[in-house]
Amino acid sequence: MDLELRAGLSVLGPLPQGLPSFAVPWINYGDIVPVLIGGGAVAVISFADTSVLSRTYAARLGTNVDSNQEMVGLGAANLAAGFFQGFPISSSSSRTPVAEAAGARTQLTGVVGALVVALILLLAPTLLKHLPYAALAAVVIASAIGLFEVADLIRIFRIQSWEFWLSIVCFVGVAVLGAIPGIGVAILVAVLEFLWDGWRPHSAVLGRAEGVKGYHDISRYPQARQIPGLVLFRWDAPLFFANAEFFKERVVDALTKSPPPVRWVVVAAEPVTSVDVTAADMLADLDKALVSAGVELRFAELKDPVKDKLRRFGLLAIFGEDKFFPTIGAAVSAYLERYQVPWVDWEEC
Repeated sequence: MDLELRAGLSVLGPLPQGLPSFAVPWINYGDIVPVLIGGGAVAVISFADTSVLSRTYAARLGTNVDSNQEMVGLGAANLAAGFFQGFPISSSSSRTPVAEAAGARTQLTGVVGALVVALILLLAPTLLKHLPYAALAAVVIASAIGLFEVADLIRIFRIQSWEFWLSIVCFVGVAVLGAIPGIGVAILVAVLEFLWDGWRPHSAVLGRAEGVKGYHDISRYPQARQIPGLVLFRWDAPLFFANAEFFKERVVDALTKSPPPVRWVVVAAEPVTSVDVTAADMLADLDKALVSAGVELRFAELKDPVKDKLRRFGLLAIFGEDKFFPTIGAAVSAYLERYQVPWVDWEEC
C-alpha cells in the first residue's frame, strides 16, 4: 500500500544482496583505544546478557547451563564475525523469547535461522522490504515482556530489600544512561556492596551451650559457658586489606570483654577462605602484640589452601605448625591438657 511513502511509515527496506566476504580487520593506531574501550564494553554486556538470560531459561525449562562452554561459544562466534564484518553477538534477550514463542526447543533453531537469513540475502533481498519496523517491534515486545519477573522482585524485596534496590538501580541506569554506562553503574554498585559486606563481616565469641554439640555464638546462646582463660573467636569472611584492621579490633575487643587471665586466643577459621598479604602482615603484628601481653594466638579448622598461603607468606615459620589445629575440639583439648583447667563438658554430664 506504499504506506512508507504516503504515511511516513518506517519499513525495513531492501537488504544488501550476497553474503559478507572474508577480510582481516586491520585498524590504525588511532583506532586502538576506541576499539579496546568498545570491545571491553561489548564483552561486559555479552557476559551479563548471556549469563542472566541463560540462568532465566535454564530455571524456566529445568535444564543446566555450562557457563564456560557458553563463553567459548560466544568467543568463537564473535571471532568469526570479526573476519566477516558481522555484529558482535551475545544471547539475545529479544530473539530468544521470540524463538521460544514460535515453538523453538533446540539449538538447531539457530542453524535454521542462519540458513534462512543466508538464503534471503542470496535469493530474495527485497522479500521483506515492506515489513514495518513497528511489526518487528511488536513481535519482540510481545515475546520479551514475559522476561519481566515482577513476582521475583516482590519476593526479593520481602527477603532482602537491598538486593531489590540494587536491581532497580541497574534498571534505571540502563534506562537513563544507556546499556553500556548503565551496566557499568550496576557492576560498580555490586562491587561496592561486596566490599562493604567483606569490610565489616560478622564475628563471634564461641562457648559451649547445654544440649547442643559444638561451640556456638554466645550472643545467640547467652547461657553458653566459656572455658576459663580461652577465647574462641570466629571470623565469618575472607581476610583481606579492607577488613584486616577490623579483624584485629574485634580480637582485641573479645580479649577485653573476657574474664582475665586470658592465655589463648583460638581463631575458628573455617569461614576464612582467603588471606592476602596485608592481612598476613596484620596477623604477624597481632601475634607480637598478644605475646607481649602474655596471650598466645592459635588457629583451628583453617583450610589447607589458606594454610598454604600462610606458608608462602612465611607465617607458618613464625607461628609454628603446633599453633594450627584441625578442629576447635582439638584446640580445646590441647589447652585443657596444657593448663589443667577444670572443665566438665555437657556430654560428660
